[in-house]
Amino acid sequence: MARRCQITGKGALVGNNVSHANNKTKRRFLPNLQETSLMSDVLGTAVRLRLTVNGLRTIEKNGGLDAWLSKTSAVKMTPEIRRLKRRIARCAETREAAAG
Repeated sequence: MARRCQITGKGALVGNNVSHANNKTKRRFLPNLQETSLMSDVLGTAVRLRLTVNGLRTIEKNGGLDAWLSKTSAVKMTPEIRRLKRRIARCAETREAAAG
């Protein structure tokens, strides 16, 4: 599995370790990825995602997973998140049809 956030798209960066003698060796800057379960109010289940802490803060700021998915354009999302967005939209439509 790639070291990439499913929400923000942040991935590994490369750079150099620079010693006191100015010797340069390659290194990688890895994102702070966490395996988390977020509750989807529409689906009524927990959804497991691998995201950075920054991505998690973004979701919480926007009012949860369902609210973030509805506000964000599908162009900026990974294919897995697009599928989740469509799944939540279909479930919301069926709930509205059943209630209305």
